[in-house]
Amino acid sequence: MMRESIGSSLRKDMIRNKAIYLMLFPVIAFYVIFEYGPMYGAVIAFKDFNVGRGIWGSEWVGVSHFNDFFSSIYFWRVMKNTFVINFYLLIFAFPAPILLALLLNEVTSNPFKRTVQSITYLPHFISVVVVVGMIVQFTERNGFITQLLSHFGGSSQASLLAFPENFRAIFVASEIWQQIGWGSIVYLAALSGISTEQYEAATIDGAGRWKKALHVTIPGIMPIIVIMFILNMGKFMTIGFEKIVLMYNPNTYETADVINTYVYRVGLSGSFEFSYATAVGLFQSALNFALLILANWISRKVNETSLW
Repeated sequence: MMRESIGSSLRKDMIRNKAIYLMLFPVIAFYVIFEYGPMYGAVIAFKDFNVGRGIWGSEWVGVSHFNDFFSSIYFWRVMKNTFVINFYLLIFAFPAPILLALLLNEVTSNPFKRTVQSITYLPHFISVVVVVGMIVQFTERNGFITQLLSHFGGSSQASLLAFPENFRAIFVASEIWQQIGWGSIVYLAALSGISTEQYEAATIDGAGRWKKALHVTIPGIMPIIVIMFILNMGKFMTIGFEKIVLMYNPNTYETADVINTYVYRVGLSGSFEFSYATAVGLFQSALNFALLILANWISRKVNETSLW
């Protein structure tokens, strides 16, 4: 009876709001065709994939590709680099939009506030290829950043990207510059939802700007901060390989080679080991899923805020 009731109410709702459901159909179709549909191809991680035989005709090899990756000389390098770069992004890049939103929230001049927002939003819309081109130009031997650092004791004998120890700092700094403005939008929206009565009550209690920010503003946006943190943990072992592929070189593989770039090289750019590359990618996805579940569970236990 309950199932019939739910089915009947769903049909009535679909008839009543058919225009909305029709608008939803292309979105569902997109995810089914381009996101969930291709997932069946992940089975080649357990096969010795042969293009001529196809996915189902290829020989089943079980977890041998996973064992090959775990015993590979590159395993610890790509795992370490992926973890370290994403850890730096979590420590430095994740709070940056929050700090920008908090600072903009204190600005009383609307023209200045809109100008700052526009300037910080623009880098997000610049092509990755253009961004990397700018980075390369600025960090080459005669580049602006290289020459600027040389005045503070840095070396200007070669490009900064030629040294492995510089790669992570350059990558993280460029990510902050490119994403800080765009990332602040969601926090500015959350700040606008905080009741003015709370600020008025804090003013009556004698709180200054710092006290208001500490006891009203930050607690007011804490749920959205937690949600964004959980979502970031869900992609912690994933990092956009486009920028790294364009930035790194054999000299910087030691600190720049991550799981995504390794998958790209062995799967598409090198020996075309499709099954092996799929196994590595599947292992990465499993790690991200486990981290998402763990972060959500800890958040629900600690502050009762979670995705589900």
